[in-house]
Amino acid sequence: MIVQPLFLKPVFQERIWGGKGLKEKFAYKIPHNKTGECWAISAHLNGPSTIENGPFSGKTLNEVWRNHPEVFGYYEGDTFPLLTKILDANQDLSVQVHPDDIYANLYENGELGKTECWYVIDCKEGAEIIYGHNAKTKEEFIKMIENEDWDKLLRRVKIKPGDFFYVPSGTIHALCEGTIVLETQQSSDTTYRIYDYDRRDENEKKRELHLKKAIDVTTVPHIDVGNKPIVTKYQDLLVTTFVQSEFFSVHKWEIDGIASLTMDKPFMLCSVINGKGTLRGEEGDYSFDKGSHFILPAKTRNFELSGNCELIVSHL
Repeated sequence: MIVQPLFLKPVFQERIWGGKGLKEKFAYKIPHNKTGECWAISAHLNGPSTIENGPFSGKTLNEVWRNHPEVFGYYEGDTFPLLTKILDANQDLSVQVHPDDIYANLYENGELGKTECWYVIDCKEGAEIIYGHNAKTKEEFIKMIENEDWDKLLRRVKIKPGDFFYVPSGTIHALCEGTIVLETQQSSDTTYRIYDYDRRDENEKKRELHLKKAIDVTTVPHIDVGNKPIVTKYQDLLVTTFVQSEFFSVHKWEIDGIASLTMDKPFMLCSVINGKGTLRGEEGDYSFDKGSHFILPAKTRNFELSGNCELIVSHL
């Protein structure tokens, strides 16, 4: 029976729009000065995380998911359902959209769809994101794409640290320059690019666009998803609940002292975005600090958190 947290070693992904922000913000040993993504808690085959402690040390998360369902409360499914990333948008990301489960299953070899959300860890002053579009009909949407009328089509939203955005499948979106976010998403790597600013890669080639699929899956007209955070206090823990959806629930835990907690979920994903602290469980104490990522397995049940820190916590 595994009751101790599973600490994970992230996987770093080079991206054309990446930079050195993950090193500067979290002291990660990034492999490249264009590192755009930290796949922090991942069982996706394109970048599985590795367990760093306990009896599963050295095994990938997808191996443990496949061979030890008891760790995850025997949650049903062939695929570990969630993926936690930290993204460093040193430049604008491509304007893109993701499919839902049905479309992805049909056209992407059984891949999950991709609903995601962003917690803004840091951003430059005046930073913004692209979130949604202004087309009223599919015909208008297609015409604006064909005419490359991006200024009229795309909705831009100002952001600041601490903001949260829920991005359902079918939503046009893009992070823009000078932004670091923690992303919680379905475990999928399917992205349909609509526009990439005519950028060229290191081989002077424009990156592939996926216009037909993007048009197929985009929600028209755009639907704004308003999320009103719910804040609760328990002992020395302040909990902000950002979203509770069919795909995941996401919270921010702010600890300033000590809180004794009970877990009633199959498992929980925890990412430390600021400060440091200690998790005390049945098998001992586990220290963590900014940039740590761990999973609380099904049998954790009662545990104690102490310190002065902030975590983003997600679960099904």
